[in-house]
Amino acid sequence: MRKSLESGLESLSIEASEQQVQKLLDYLGLLVKWNNTHNLTAITDPYAMINLHLLDSLSILKSIKGPTLLDVGSGAGFPGVVIAIMRPDIQVSSIDTRGKKIQFQILAASNLGIDNFHAIHSRVEKYKTETPFDQIVSRAFASLNNFIDWTKHLVAEDGEWLAMKGQFPLDELEELKQSQAMSPISTQVLELPNFIGERHLLTFKP
Repeated sequence: MRKSLESGLESLSIEASEQQVQKLLDYLGLLVKWNNTHNLTAITDPYAMINLHLLDSLSILKSIKGPTLLDVGSGAGFPGVVIAIMRPDIQVSSIDTRGKKIQFQILAASNLGIDNFHAIHSRVEKYKTETPFDQIVSRAFASLNNFIDWTKHLVAEDGEWLAMKGQFPLDELEELKQSQAMSPISTQVLELPNFIGERHLLTFKP
């Protein structure tokens, strides 16, 4: 699995230390173990997890600026935990309504010594903070309109939203334009190794 992960990192032109590679693999090992009893993800094959979870999360790494990031609807911690491992210089928070997935994230962060990561058990539209986030990311969490509507009280004035999508979401963009008069400031095709299908990253600003 190490060779598969390192090959994927090379394909994405991402440099990682030995410690970071080991943490990613240890995180994967914890996920496989917990998934057997807690059903954290429908993907059960570890090699598929490398491609569809780890490398998919890492495909947006170059767009991460920080210094604070919120991962909305993070599930088992993608992309939040992965970004926290690769970017120890920024503070990463994740939020999800499902308690067992937040418990897993807390356990993983503690066991792996990911000190710049914080997991929140809450509905994002009800969550409040005194310090808005510089970036808010979602990975197929909800429609673009709902994603932005539910998190607009959490983004900094000069912050941005990062929406990870599969096929280019024309219908969702039209809904967002009609509802909130918003359009993306940039769109990017995400090139993933050993992945059949489309992946896109759309960036929005308040």
